[in-house]
Amino acid sequence: MARTVLQQADIARALTRISHEILESNRGTVDLVILGIPSRGVPLAQRIGDIIARIEPDAPRNLVGSIDVTMYRDDLHRNPTRAPSPTQLPRGIDGTTVVLVDDVLYSGRTIRAALDALSDLGRPKAVRLAVLVDRGHRELPIRADFVGKNLPSAATERVNVHLIESDGDEYVTIEGPGTQEPTEEAPA
Repeated sequence: MARTVLQQADIARALTRISHEILESNRGTVDLVILGIPSRGVPLAQRIGDIIARIEPDAPRNLVGSIDVTMYRDDLHRNPTRAPSPTQLPRGIDGTTVVLVDDVLYSGRTIRAALDALSDLGRPKAVRLAVLVDRGHRELPIRADFVGKNLPSAATERVNVHLIESDGDEYVTIEGPGTQEPTEEAPA
């Protein structure tokens, strides 16, 4: 049985807080690049970019892009049907602070893949991580710098993020084993 842990208003508040934290940490938007990880990290990154543009009217228009991690994943042999999404950089990343954005942080393997992909694109000054939900159970020494909600969960549970852009509705649920709702990041 699925339990709703975040509603649309909760998600909006979390993204607003994350946006403020990014600006404070970076001391504005100078040399800032925000890259969403497909699929749900991309609309979250775009929303963060929109919020930052409202907070900082002089922010550059080219803050947000996306980074494809498909070919860098260590589980590609188990799930070879993943369709790559094109990486879209708003500008060069050398010497910038890159904020990677994803919906759920679980094992850390998707973020490791993003770091590998990023190293092929340039050399940022710093890399930060923003996630809507951190559910724990890390397999790699990776932690988020900006978190919408820490959601301790059992390894057998699934966290499902629904966004207007991809799902037509907006909420986050956690559910026990045996339910069939699709999820963004399955256990690795």
